[in-house]
Amino acid sequence: MITLELKSHFLRLYQMALSDDQFDVLELQMLYHFADERGIPREELDKLFLNPINTELIVPENLKTKIEYLYDFTRIIWADGKITDDEENMLKKYCRKFNFLDENINDLSNYLIDCVQKNVQKEEIISQLNS
Repeated sequence: MITLELKSHFLRLYQMALSDDQFDVLELQMLYHFADERGIPREELDKLFLNPINTELIVPENLKTKIEYLYDFTRIIWADGKITDDEENMLKKYCRKFNFLDENINDLSNYLIDCVQKNVQKEEIISQLNS
């Protein structure tokens, strides 16, 4: 069973994929890859997208999960090898929604984009935060 927090995450990922008005097949593959990483069956994800939840999306509580989710958002917008202004603005929107300080949002989003473009894994980013 997929938790409400994960449902929220996947609906946001879907929004990120659509933010540039183009839903690239690579973005769709990335969505299913993320589900697979978390042990979520393909059918469960299909069901979520066909019947999205009717409540406010859950914001993760802990920093590790916030960074993990923002990293996923960044990977989905980079899936097609380019990041549009709309996609970058959507990433910054979620940084704000995840309660990061306004003065840190540009640096955080630029850092995440840089890490994804250089193929730095999220575990490495999270371990850097903990040191």
